[in-house]
Amino acid sequence: MTGTSDPSSIERTTCIVAGGGPAGLVVALLLARAGVDVVVLEKHADFLRDFRGDTVHPSTMSLLGDLGLFEQFDALPQSHIKQVTLPVPGGPGVVMADFSRLKVPHPYVAMVPQWHLLNLLASAGNPEPTYSLRTEHAVTGVVRENGRVIGVDYTSPAGEGRLLADLTIACDGRWSSVRRGLALAAREFPVGFDVWWYRVSTEKHLAESLLPRVSRGRAAIAIPREGYVQVAGLGKKGADKAIRSRGIDAFRQDVATLLPDLADDVHSIASMDDVKLLDVKLNRLRRWHAPGVLCIGDAAHAMSPVGGVGINLAVQDAVATARILGEPLRDGAMRGGGGDRLLARVQRRRTFPTVTIQALQRIMHSRVVMPALDGKDISPPPRLAKLLRRFPRLTALPARIIGIGPRPEKPPPWARRTAEDEVRPV
Repeated sequence: MTGTSDPSSIERTTCIVAGGGPAGLVVALLLARAGVDVVVLEKHADFLRDFRGDTVHPSTMSLLGDLGLFEQFDALPQSHIKQVTLPVPGGPGVVMADFSRLKVPHPYVAMVPQWHLLNLLASAGNPEPTYSLRTEHAVTGVVRENGRVIGVDYTSPAGEGRLLADLTIACDGRWSSVRRGLALAAREFPVGFDVWWYRVSTEKHLAESLLPRVSRGRAAIAIPREGYVQVAGLGKKGADKAIRSRGIDAFRQDVATLLPDLADDVHSIASMDDVKLLDVKLNRLRRWHAPGVLCIGDAAHAMSPVGGVGINLAVQDAVATARILGEPLRDGAMRGGGGDRLLARVQRRRTFPTVTIQALQRIMHSRVVMPALDGKDISPPPRLAKLLRRFPRLTALPARIIGIGPRPEKPPPWARRTAEDEVRPV
């Protein structure tokens, strides 16, 4: 048996989920509702981390409804985006995607601080007797035996430990410790920009948008919250050193120019230490699995923040994973390599939507983001604008791609609940 540490304790479960993000908590909740013993290892003490995606799309809200969680979700602080509009010089903007035209229970994109969503999902797992969430447990590597992953090593406040399982599911993001330990090959796509996250304290109200505000070769997406605005500033990749060398006063002036509504509040950005760089990646593993282990979400395919679709794609990965693997895990069919072919089935199921969304993101990079950063006009071609204004029903197609995805996933019957349902499966 090989691993990365000499653990002081060794335990065993049926399924390990590495990472307590949206994909990890959804797959763990669904597996627990199947009766699978599942342990989530999350390296942080809580979910209160500001610089994350906040978009929850119609497909994810439909899932929450199927799981009996939508009423709780709907009570969270949130705002709704019903259209995506591109600006047109000298005229009204052109609606490119209209979510209100979708025939779904919740035809909009909800903007919700992600920690609220994660707390909701984590709490939903607590009543399940086979569910365990362990915070401050950082996965440090995988444990192998005869070429098969049989668990992980981790560190926690109590020291080093080792957890063994029939299956490990990596949901620990683009910098996944599990993925790194497997040395799986990835296909990388060039990305010409990065994102700088920061917050501006204000009592003013700004309209939400999935598209950047653009001015003089600068771009930013502003996400209003109670008492402040979370801002994702877009700039050319490799510019971080130059941006920081100009200092906080120059940075504040850039923010005031780009977001004039916040010009009186930019002093709340205390220093450049408050500006966090996101190194934007776009890639996907050629193979998402190895014996005893499966990667999903950003661990399998790092997504661009464009369109805010990464969370919802990861959640749909989780639903497909639980539907395909839930009963085999519960019945012991994944032990000793018996279910490895099912891991390949998950990848086959989720490859098409991943490839499609990444292709669309690359188009948005080349047609919208990079031209905006070059100071060019990003308004839609006149013929397209005329077509969409004449036939507004066409805006339902891009809304469906963004809001629902190319291959939406439904939870299996054993995972469904109603808000009043307290019955647990046997």
